[in-house]
Formats: sequence, structure tokens, C-alpha cells
Amino acid sequence: MKMKLASYVLVLFTILSCNSSAQTKKLSLEPKKGKAIAVFAEGCFWCSEHIFEAVVGVDEAVSGYTGGTTKNPSYEQVSSHRTGHAEAVAVYYDPKIISFKELVNVFFASHDPTTPNQQGPDYGSSYRSIAFYRNAEEKKIILDKIKELTVNKVFLDPIVTEVKPLSDFYEAEDYHQNYIKHNPNEPYVKGVSIPRYQKFKKTYKGKLKPNS
Repeated sequence: MKMKLASYVLVLFTILSCNSSAQTKKLSLEPKKGKAIAVFAEGCFWCSEHIFEAVVGVDEAVSGYTGGTTKNPSYEQVSSHRTGHAEAVAVYYDPKIISFKELVNVFFASHDPTTPNQQGPDYGSSYRSIAFYRNAEEKKIILDKIKELTVNKVFLDPIVTEVKPLSDFYEAEDYHQNYIKHNPNEPYVKGVSIPRYQKFKKTYKGKLKPNS
């Protein structure tokens, strides 16, 4: 069911927040020694960041923009759906604790991959579902997962997730980082982000951090 009221709230918030003059910057995709990085787009990055950071083995998730061609895009530009970019998260993790395969499981367990250019009440190409890969092995893991979900008919509709090589990732403006933590009473957070996170917690079979 589409949450139209939440959509109106989001539009209003977008208009107000986009007056920020903050600049974005390209994020280094080279993790520290012994660490790894994965990038996913699955709708509003506020909730995606919150979800991935709750998973054991994840050190940090950074909100940003990727998948398009515009350099150093602003939130306002990405929200216009004309840059080719999607809201995404760069997930820094410890491969000794959690695998890329398990992060792909988190990705598909935490959003609806069957709605093209939409996630919940959010519409437009910047909210599309994308799983990024760094090498042939990661690409195979993603494609195998899509095949598994399709064969087992986990979703009623076909999966429309794009599978793309990892490209430049631009870190979103500071006010987007850890947004749920800093704005727990914001209407969109209370009406959309938190319910989505709670749904994920009920269905995800992997390990979550205490008090997450």
C-alpha cells in the first residue's frame, strides 16, 4: 500500500532541506587493510544506512549517490532524477566476520526489489534498486541470489534490481549521515524508515548487533 501522506511529508522536507549549500565529495572506495566495501541502492538511504549498520560485521555505512554520470551531485540534483544517480550506501565491513554474500542477503531482505523506480512512498529513478559489484565473483553472487529468489518465488512480481559495476560514489551532505540517529522524531523517519527497519528485523535470519 502506498503511503501518500508520507510522500507529501517527504516532498515538503526535500524542498526545505535542499536549500543547503553543502557540497558533496567523491568517497574513496579503497577500504583499510583487512576490511572490504560493498555498495547498494535500495531506496531512501536514511533507512539503508540504519539497516546495514545494525548488522554484525559492518563497521560503517555511508550515505551517498552513485550509478549516474553527474560529478559531485547535490541532493537537490539527485532528487530531480536527471543525474542517473541513485541514493545508495557504501558499506564498510570486516570480511572475516561477514561475507559479501551475506550482505547481498541483507540487501534483498531489507527492501522490495520488484518496484521499478520506487521504494515505498518514494518515486523516481534515484530510488531504484541496484546491487553493485567490484569483480566477477561478486557479480555471480548477486545473480545467483536473484535466481534463487526467483525460483523460490519469494516475491510475487519479477525482480527489477539492476546489477552494475561499482563506479564513483559521492558522499552525501553531512546532514544525511546517521540521519535516523540524529532525527528520530522526524515524520518521515517515524512513518517510513523505522517501520521498514522493524519489518527487516522480524524477517532477517542473520546476526544483528545488540540493542539495534
